[in-house]
Amino acid sequence: MVPRKTISSPLAPREKQIMDVLFQLGRASVSEVREKLADPPSYSAVRTMIGQLERKGHVRRDRSDVKHYYSPVESKRSAARTALRSVVDTFFPRSPGDALAALIDDSAKKLNEEDLDRLEQAIKRARKQGK
Repeated sequence: MVPRKTISSPLAPREKQIMDVLFQLGRASVSEVREKLADPPSYSAVRTMIGQLERKGHVRRDRSDVKHYYSPVESKRSAARTALRSVVDTFFPRSPGDALAALIDDSAKKLNEEDLDRLEQAIKRARKQGK
């Protein structure tokens, strides 16, 4: 059994590309992942990187077939939340509100009414939980 680290382990750029392929396909062999990569490295390099992702706890391996298949341990949405939480903890450790304000300020022109409604609802939930 492969020892697993926490999922918060940071991803190298090529590991992120591999995870993007696995999120897209859901389940894939090394060959299938390699086919989807831009400027793919060798088969053995992709196999090694997927093994590293498995050890870091990002990927699980299905050995029930002759060919091994790999899939993400968590959903893309959950992985995105984990990554965002890590960024907030790193750059805004004492003020998650500052992180949210920075995101909104930088994205204000791209927010539509639905986005703003979701933000309002999240703020209302946060206020209720704080009481």
